[in-house]
Amino acid sequence: MSDRRSFNEQRKEPCNEPYDVLVVGAGMIGSALALGLSRQGWRVGLVEGSKRDVLLEESAPARDVDDFEPRVSAISVASQQLLDELGVWRSATAGRHCAYQAMTVWDGDGTGRIHFDAAELQSRSLGTIIENRSIVRALMAALVDSDVAVMDGAQVVGCRQRGDVRSVELADGQTLSAGLVVAADGAQSRLRQWVGLPTREWDYDQQAIVCTVQTSQNHQNTCWQRFSPSGPLAFLPLLNEQGEDRFCSIVWSQDTHEARRLMALDEERFRAELERAIERELGVVEQVSRRFAFPLRQRHAKDYIAPGFALVGDAAHTIHPLAGQGANLGYGDVRVLLEELARARQSGLAPGHSMVLSRFQRRRKGENLAMMAAMEGFKQLFARDELPLRWLRNTGMRWLDQLAPVKNRIAAEAMGLKR
Repeated sequence: MSDRRSFNEQRKEPCNEPYDVLVVGAGMIGSALALGLSRQGWRVGLVEGSKRDVLLEESAPARDVDDFEPRVSAISVASQQLLDELGVWRSATAGRHCAYQAMTVWDGDGTGRIHFDAAELQSRSLGTIIENRSIVRALMAALVDSDVAVMDGAQVVGCRQRGDVRSVELADGQTLSAGLVVAADGAQSRLRQWVGLPTREWDYDQQAIVCTVQTSQNHQNTCWQRFSPSGPLAFLPLLNEQGEDRFCSIVWSQDTHEARRLMALDEERFRAELERAIERELGVVEQVSRRFAFPLRQRHAKDYIAPGFALVGDAAHTIHPLAGQGANLGYGDVRVLLEELARARQSGLAPGHSMVLSRFQRRRKGENLAMMAAMEGFKQLFARDELPLRWLRNTGMRWLDQLAPVKNRIAAEAMGLKR
């Protein structure tokens, strides 16, 4: 029996009684949270605007660059452990993915270079590059055997607080109530706006160009990242079903005017620009998929919580993609909220209790802000082109590359491991 048929046959209708927790958004973050809460014994509802058949759709085999999904994530070791604890990592990685064992970062306008290697950390990998839809599909399939009531194709049009219960209004007239509503509905979260949680945000005046490429040389299971004053370029390793290792997902963050120029180029000229920008580290760029560009904006909610309400993932924070930590920050939110709600259940506290939510915010807000500040610092450092600063950062990179304990501590932090 296929996952799709099982899901339709076992469809769980919304109940009239309030849920313990209602999660809005069934992407990589929201689905993981809903699944984890159900395993703890909470009565959970999950609201999603897309149809479940779309989320469960199998990927076509990757024969060329256009068969890969443009949206990929660098999943840290800590995030992998969370997904493994939820019982979905094996299923997610049954399809296309690439565990990377190394990362090379260099200054395109200097001689500074630093190389991270999993072997130095006694680890099999530094992380895994995987298409987002593979994780979403694995999570959605796992929900088949859970007690989560999934309401797909549902449009949320409002959110209110009534006493100790928060309600969510759907476009079809239904009203769903819960002791705790969690918004996992993305960077433009409507729920965050309705509840009235303000954000601090600014535009980078940059766009990220995303596509898949095939190169003449193999990627060596390595992430390659070159910094330049106009923005970083990352080549993230991919494998197709046959294990061919000449595919990469690229994220090329450039100042808006430059990104528009690059997007307007024909394929041949774009490939030439890409080869020059990566300094032909992987040889010739032989193929380029359809390109996408999206504006980059830093955003952070001043508060993650309100009475009976919490934000997770991109609804709470978005970050520059230069270090690929966006999804991992979201999974950090999931892990901590699961821990705090497990503690609440043991203590007999309601999921929306102010003490529970305050602990969640206290544990996550500082860590997320620290990562966001670090990424902003990196961006500003490499955006400056003055000769003394360029000499300083290149000298620093060469020094750090030779200082194994410090370098490995940085790598461990990026992997989500505490050392």
